[in-house]
Amino acid sequence: MWADTELAVMSGLRPLLSGVRVTDELPDRLETRLPLVWVQVAGGGDDRVTDTATVDVQAFAATRAAAWDLAERTRTAMHALAATHNPGQKAVIDDVQTAERPVLVPYGNPAVRRAVATYTVSTRERAAT
Repeated sequence: MWADTELAVMSGLRPLLSGVRVTDELPDRLETRLPLVWVQVAGGGDDRVTDTATVDVQAFAATRAAAWDLAERTRTAMHALAATHNPGQKAVIDDVQTAERPVLVPYGNPAVRRAVATYTVSTRERAAT
């Protein structure tokens, strides 16, 4: 069985990003739910032991400066997830690499600014103890 990479990343980011909603689904009326970080697995592969996922992480905020700040805080938090596991889950995060650094991408709503980054996250199922 493979680890749920989205869940492992979201669970790991939440305590590191105080005051930020971390989710795998965008809510209605996003502009009223800021700041928010959206985590989504976008591809990857495995070597039969380690699952290497491509993970898109989008930081949403009310201003350009706040989106940049949140994206960089999130990048630091993503790297802090390497060599960790959440005792409540079966996933071990072995490594996190930045594949594409944060960049601002228009969202189409003038009340929302977005920065998008892509990470390579290597996970494996935690052995039973």
